[in-house]
Parts: sequence; C-alpha cells; structure tokens
Amino acid sequence: MTTESSNKSRPGISTFKGEDRALRAGRLGTGGLLLSVLAATAPLMVVAGVMPTTFAVMGIVGQPLLFVVLGVVLVLFSVGYAEMSRHVHNAGAFYAYISRGLGGTAGASAALVALVAYNALQVGIYGIFGFEVSGLFATYADLSVAWWIPALVAALVVGTLGWLKIDVNARVLGVLLIIEVALVVIFDIAAVSDPAAQGLSLHAFNPDTLSGAGIGTALCFCIAAFTGFEQAPVYAEETSRPHVLVPRVMFLAVSGVAVFFALSSWALTVATGPSAIVGEAQKQSAGLLFGLTEDRLGATFTDVLHFLFVTGMFAALLSFHNVVARYAFAMGREGLLLAAFGRTNSASGAPGTGSLLQTAVSVVVIAVFAIADDKPTGDPTEPVLHLFTWFGNIGSLGVILLMAAASASVVVFFVRRGAAGAQAWRLITSTLAGIALLVIAVYTVKDFDVLVGAGPDSSLSWVLPGIIGLAVLVGLAQGLVMRARSPEAHARIGLGNEAFQLEKAAEETP
Repeated sequence: MTTESSNKSRPGISTFKGEDRALRAGRLGTGGLLLSVLAATAPLMVVAGVMPTTFAVMGIVGQPLLFVVLGVVLVLFSVGYAEMSRHVHNAGAFYAYISRGLGGTAGASAALVALVAYNALQVGIYGIFGFEVSGLFATYADLSVAWWIPALVAALVVGTLGWLKIDVNARVLGVLLIIEVALVVIFDIAAVSDPAAQGLSLHAFNPDTLSGAGIGTALCFCIAAFTGFEQAPVYAEETSRPHVLVPRVMFLAVSGVAVFFALSSWALTVATGPSAIVGEAQKQSAGLLFGLTEDRLGATFTDVLHFLFVTGMFAALLSFHNVVARYAFAMGREGLLLAAFGRTNSASGAPGTGSLLQTAVSVVVIAVFAIADDKPTGDPTEPVLHLFTWFGNIGSLGVILLMAAASASVVVFFVRRGAAGAQAWRLITSTLAGIALLVIAVYTVKDFDVLVGAGPDSSLSWVLPGIIGLAVLVGLAQGLVMRARSPEAHARIGLGNEAFQLEKAAEETP
C-alpha cells in the first residue's frame, strides 16, 4: 500500500503538504481582531509612561496635538495599507505587502526586520513589567522579589497562551483592555471635572506649543504609542472575511487610538495646568498619573490603577507574542526560516513553533539582563530600564521603516497592475504617509541617544539602531542568495498560503 493510499484510509490525515501550512480561517470576528490589535498599544502604559516621559524629556506642552498629527499621518498610511489587505492575505503582513510591490528580495529583508522589531518590542516590555510587579510585591506584600522572576514567569505564561487557540488569547486580551481603558477614561473625566488653576485650557492644542528642537524626537516617542494598529493584517488568514474585517479594524484602531491618546494627554495638562505639566512630569516621571488620580479619585482607585498598569502590559506581551509567532510561521512557510516554523499546532491551529521561538528569545534576553543585574553600576534599576528603553526604541524604529517601505510598495503594486488611475487617491495618501514616516525615521536615528538616555558620544547611539540596519542587510543578502539558488522559492516570497493552494491545484490537475 502506498503512503498516499494509507493516509487516505486514516481520518484526519491530509495528503496535501500545505494543509498544515495554513492558519485556521473564521476564528476571529471584528471584536476579537480589534481587541487583539488594540491590546498591543497598552493604553495605560502609554498614559502613565510614554506621556510623562515625552513632557519631561522634550519639554513640549503640545503633546495632545502631536497625537492628532500622527493620527492623520497613520490614517493616510492606513488607506493604502488597508487596500493592500484586500488583495493580500498573509500572516507576514508587512513583508508580504512589500514583496508584492518591491519584489521578493526586499520582502526577505522586510521579513527579518519585522521579526527583529516585533521581538524587540515584546521582549522590552518584560523589563518594565518585572520592575512594576516587583514594586507591587514590595508595596503590598512587603516582599523583595527580583524583577527578573516575574518577568520569567510572565514569559512562560505568555508562551503557554500562545500555544493555545487565538480565541482564548482574544478573550484574555479583551477583558484586560476594556478595564484598562475604562479606568483611564474615568481619570480623564475627573481631570476635566476638577481642572487646575488654569481651568479647561486648550493651550495644548495650540500649534505654537510644537515649536522647538525637540519636536522630531517627540514624534518618535509618540509614534511608538500607536504601535499595534498595523498588526490587523497579520491575522487576515484567521478571519472569515479578511477583505472586510481587516480594513475595518485598522481604521477603528488608528482613529480610536489617536482620539483616546490626544484626549488623555490633554487631560494630564488640564489636571496640572499647561504651564506646569512639564515641570510636574520632570519631577514625578511615571508617577505623574498615579499622583493625580490619588488626589482626585482616592488611594483605592490608584491601587487598582497600579494593578491594571501591570495587566495592561501583560496584554501587550500577549499581543506582540502572537504577532511574532505568526511572522515566524509565515517565514518558515516560505523558506525564510527553517521549515519547522511553517507548521501549525495540530490541536489548536496556532503557529506553535513560532510561539516557542518567541518564548525562547524572551527567556534568553531576560536571563542576560538578570545576570547584568548582579553587577550593579550604581543604579540597580539600570538593567531593567535599559531592557525596556533599548529594545522598545529598536522595535519602534523597525516598525517605522516597515511602514515607510509598505507605503512605497502600495504605490508600485497598483502602478504595476495598471490600476494607478483607479487607485489614484490611495497612491497619493500612501506617498504622503511614506514621506512623513521617513522624516520621523531620520529623526529617530539622529536622536537615538536621547531616546535611550545615552550621551551624544555613546556607542549606543549607533549600535542599537544598527541592529535594525543589520537586519535590513542580512535580509537583503538572504533574498539575493535565494534568487540565485532557488528562484522558485524566491518567487513564492509574500504569496503565503496562496502558493500552496496553487501547488495543490497543480497536483490535482490530471
């Protein structure tokens, strides 16, 4: 008996080699997809951490206006990006789109950049997560717990959930996100109801507040707060109507995030007064929000907010973990990683091997920084804070470059298809967004020493962004080698499951 006939006689065994290279469709609706995407933005982490840091470091009062400006830029980006999602359904969203427009070699480079960037974003959060959980133990249980212990436990829990069905993760993310957003909204209402001496001032929305040398770097800080909305196409294969749901979720996410962050940062200026916000942020740093809530809403509310600060970061860890696992899956399926990564978990249909890879990377990096923590340099929090700031900014730079490249790819894709006229307005919005994103990327590299808190002469100012640069070059080299040695595999880059459907059709054709 042949292997094929044997397999046919056994229920559940597929003779088609591409069957386990496809993620299960129809597992996510609008709600589940939106919650999974929004969880990565970690709203409370942005309001409590990113916003005070931007006020303090940049000295710019007009942060609320910055969120509006960035919201416009990212909506422009989303117009073309969402249209691409109607034509391309691939778990490797960014690199799949870039492959379709700029070619397989550029796609291979984008794939590696995406894998490095999203890994960095995910792993970086473990630093601040462990630090905050350690603080909760010290405050409420009078226990001294090293930061890396809760970080490692979280990595293992996240890895376990990543191995399970995405439906489970969506429910976990959703509950945490809804409570988190609700508490921030309560603070916003309290701040508006009880403003500082300057009253309900709209000064923070005055364009004059954006003047100064820090505007470019402030854009870098603020755009990191949006990271996550662009992940919707990663789940395209797991929705029943990707051409409808993915664009819908993207526009809901980016517009909702822009409004939410603009209003919340404005609420901070109202609670302290526009003239005092910079000084208060410099004095209290990440404690600014918690101090304001304690004055207006009491100690119990603030205690709950501290707890939700941690759970919000956990939700972001889950969300980024899922994205990294799917990028690894897509790359393994197309020969950009080992073929083992291009297989799904037979029990849940999740990209299990990619999930294991991301968990392993997290554990190794946490261990390295834990060892560094045993060799203090005068500030015992340095390894923790460096893990968060270094990796977070590396990841943000990678995502900014991917969005800029995707914008260019949208233009080339539709021009090559002879659809430039029909898609003219989308090509214009993509061009404008691409230019704006490139400007932000230039500022990010130029001011990287400020972003990571290093001196202007520090090697970190080029070593850290150089990690993304290295990923670009290594990915290009891999693409060129594939094109020379395996042109058929190179031609499949970015096709995703479509390539295996074509193979299946060819095999079934007599």
